[in-house]
Amino acid sequence: MAMNPLDNKAQAWSALFSEPMSELVQRYTASVDFDQRLWRADIDGSLAHADMLAAQGLISAQDLVDIQRGLDSIAQEIEAGRFEWKLELEDVHLNIEARLTQLVGDAGKKLHTGRSRNDQVATDVRLWLRGEVDQIAAALVEMQRALVELSARHADTVMPGFTHMQVAQPVSFAHHLLAYVEMFARDGERLADLRKRINRLPLGAAALAGTSYALDRERVAKALGFDGVCQNSLDAVSDRDFALEFSAFAAITMVHVSRLSEEIVLWMSQNFGFIDLADRYCTGSSIMPQKRNPDVAELARGKTGRVVGHLMALITLMKGQPLAYNKDNQEDKEPLFDAVDTVRDTLRIMAEMVGGTHDPASGSWSGGLRVKPEAMRRAAMKGYATATDLADYLVKKGLPFRDAHEVVAHAVKAAMQEGVDLAVLPLATLQGFHSAIEADVFDVLSLQGSLNARDLVGGTAPAQVLQQVERHRARLA
Repeated sequence: MAMNPLDNKAQAWSALFSEPMSELVQRYTASVDFDQRLWRADIDGSLAHADMLAAQGLISAQDLVDIQRGLDSIAQEIEAGRFEWKLELEDVHLNIEARLTQLVGDAGKKLHTGRSRNDQVATDVRLWLRGEVDQIAAALVEMQRALVELSARHADTVMPGFTHMQVAQPVSFAHHLLAYVEMFARDGERLADLRKRINRLPLGAAALAGTSYALDRERVAKALGFDGVCQNSLDAVSDRDFALEFSAFAAITMVHVSRLSEEIVLWMSQNFGFIDLADRYCTGSSIMPQKRNPDVAELARGKTGRVVGHLMALITLMKGQPLAYNKDNQEDKEPLFDAVDTVRDTLRIMAEMVGGTHDPASGSWSGGLRVKPEAMRRAAMKGYATATDLADYLVKKGLPFRDAHEVVAHAVKAAMQEGVDLAVLPLATLQGFHSAIEADVFDVLSLQGSLNARDLVGGTAPAQVLQQVERHRARLA
């Protein structure tokens, strides 16, 4: 009786070799410990491939029925945790194929007609990543919604805007939050665009040159929901641009998360005191009982480094590979898998932390982030944040901006010497710096006046901010 090449410790290619693979090499080259998460994509791809083989007359109708029955049993075994993953069978593909042959016999051996593990794994990774991309797109939407709804409650909350971490001009807290909504919106656009390039079918490229079997690749693509097929067999099996693109998206998205996390950490510190976080998003200290540490935000900031590192790893992995498939490409999965998991989980927990639930009866919100408007207002009073407003006031009175800038610099210097804000200086003192200053100057020197004056698209005026809130709500609906 002929030996099944997938039985026991024999490899699918073992007939060529005169000695078995060493145990150390088995462990070093196997990927089943991590690529088994592709099992659903592998089974879906195999079902579509088998259906096409039967339609093309390359396997019998009974073979197709047997393959479908066997793959369904395998799926049930995996879901129930009863499937035995074997290291000696290297990867998810050979493990499933070996079990299929055990269950249905020769029909299982026919499943690999017209395909190679090279185009099979490329298909599986694309199928799996497409599903993950859709989940991450939904998480990005929830992240944006959480920020938008928090913004809707704080259009009139004044905080200091910073440049160089110095108080610059007053801004609405909502306006500040909506800057992150814009970032995450761009991330969503990038994700939707790269999904188009993920969604092309490599199956049918076989090992590298295509196949002599009369395959219907378009049928398989349609069955699996792909937009089309890869047009060059060499490129189909060796391309990992889609993984690089996703990793670039993931790195940029995590940079945006990290910037927000950094601000949350700063805002919660006693030196700022702008916000507080619910206990469920904090941890304590083993030695200092007074500490409440914003660990979720800190970890999100820290995990950004690993995701950026995965991008560098994948780019380096691909840079020296000649066509077509090389074993190097086995190393694409762990960084890709971890990038997917990290981005998805981070977006979900960050959305939960900054978001909240609304009680229509009381009008109250219950969320993980509590804003302290008075602390923000006090901070905005520091650093002469309305100095630019005074310069603009003088320009509107007819002064060239550079002259107005010089006048205000003298006024700020005087206020600093007195230890007071510009708005506290008497009118007579202000008029001493320029005769064009009149009593209406105090309207522009107030924090609210500064906000209201910036009433243009993209500005921080509460009226503009609320329009942006509604625009985002409509976009995210």
